[in-house]
Amino acid sequence: MNDSTNGGARKRNRGDEADEDDGSIGKNGRGKELKGLVTSLLLLDEQEKYEQEEHDRASMEAKVSMEVNHRKKTKAMDDFYSEAQDYYSEVEESDRLKRKKSRLAANSVAVAAASDGLQKIEIVKSSKRGGGDGGGHHRRLWVKDRSKAWWDECNSPDYPDEEFKKQFRMGRATFDMICEELNSAIAKEDTTLRTAIPVQQRVAVCLWRLATGDPLRVVSKKFGLGISTCHKLILEVCTAIRTVLMPKHLQWPEEETLRRIKEEYESISGIPNVVGSMYTTHIPIIAPKISVAAYFNKRHTERNQKTSYSITVQGVVDPRGVFTDVCIGWPGSMPDDQVLEKSALFQRANGGLLKGVWIVGGSSYPLLDWVLVPYTQQHLTWTQHAFNEKIGEIQKVAKDAFARLKGRWRCLQKRTEVKLQDLPVVLGACCVLHNICELGNEEMDRELSTELQDDEMAPEVALRSVSSMKARDAIAHNLLHHGLAGTSFL
Repeated sequence: MNDSTNGGARKRNRGDEADEDDGSIGKNGRGKELKGLVTSLLLLDEQEKYEQEEHDRASMEAKVSMEVNHRKKTKAMDDFYSEAQDYYSEVEESDRLKRKKSRLAANSVAVAAASDGLQKIEIVKSSKRGGGDGGGHHRRLWVKDRSKAWWDECNSPDYPDEEFKKQFRMGRATFDMICEELNSAIAKEDTTLRTAIPVQQRVAVCLWRLATGDPLRVVSKKFGLGISTCHKLILEVCTAIRTVLMPKHLQWPEEETLRRIKEEYESISGIPNVVGSMYTTHIPIIAPKISVAAYFNKRHTERNQKTSYSITVQGVVDPRGVFTDVCIGWPGSMPDDQVLEKSALFQRANGGLLKGVWIVGGSSYPLLDWVLVPYTQQHLTWTQHAFNEKIGEIQKVAKDAFARLKGRWRCLQKRTEVKLQDLPVVLGACCVLHNICELGNEEMDRELSTELQDDEMAPEVALRSVSSMKARDAIAHNLLHHGLAGTSFL
């Protein structure tokens, strides 16, 4: 009996040992599974980190590549413009030498014989030799008899002021003020050969040409002057306007004026610290002889189905539409953001002139620390819609000012005979005259209204300042949540 009892005990012991072995095997299997799962998670985590690093590296390479391309384009344009300036300097020097030779030749050759329609003018000069009787000789000069009846009528005191304004885009009082200020710069003295053209007629020739954009031959007939004389007068008066009147009537505002401008723009839009509204327009030109591609206007060509060339005019205006800054003459192929980077305004802003204030531009400009532009992404929030609506009211001020500029001075809508190197002087004169008319409350005839045909191209790098992005978001938030935003976007 003891043997059987001992045998049963031994069996139970063997069974317990077997159970312990099975349990140990099970625990080992689950441990291996957990280790495999942890290993898989670690591998996935490493893979995700690697992919993120690859994505960041690709983004950085794309950004660097974009910046390199941008710098290359900017350098290429700088090189082009430098070469163009050198070319025009050579052309101008060549023209100057030709004119000098022509004058020397004209002084050494007798005056041409008379023909039909010529009026003879006889000038008698007497001279005394030694103590003898005075002797004299006759000298004849032949000039074409041109009618000045139209200008004489316009210049008479009885000529209606409304008609005068239609012809010259300003009233008699404003016209006389311009003549008085330019008198010392453009007045000429009479000579023994001919009477000098009066200052009033000189200014009138220039204003009428800028106002109508008519060819020089038409200007010549209107004022009874030669075509070359009219061309010379226009450039002389435009140069005088730039040197004499521009410092008085087109300049960046002083602090007190800037404070008033901020208040007026904030009353218009609810956006604080706005000191100007900016816009860039294109002026058509005849195809230049050099660097044709640089002046080629692709957008205008595609829209009008006619090859177009142009130069640019960038302007900043106050709430009344008066220009406070202009940048004139960069080729028409340059987008608005590159024109901005070339401007003196951009350099002054980088020097701290515009710290803490905004100039509002359209979607063709980049968002900078001092340039405020609308949101341009496809899916906008209500807050962003509201902001775009209010900033559009400020943009409209600049667009309307340029529309009046082009409507009042119609030469800006037509291709002109003026040489490319002289165009900035003429365009600058138009901007100054625009300011004089606006400040003098010279209302523009509605018939002269025009519609701008400029295309806005988004810049390659639209967002260039993180701080300005946050500032724009804060302004948009305040507009919507303080009841300053409109509702047209709803």
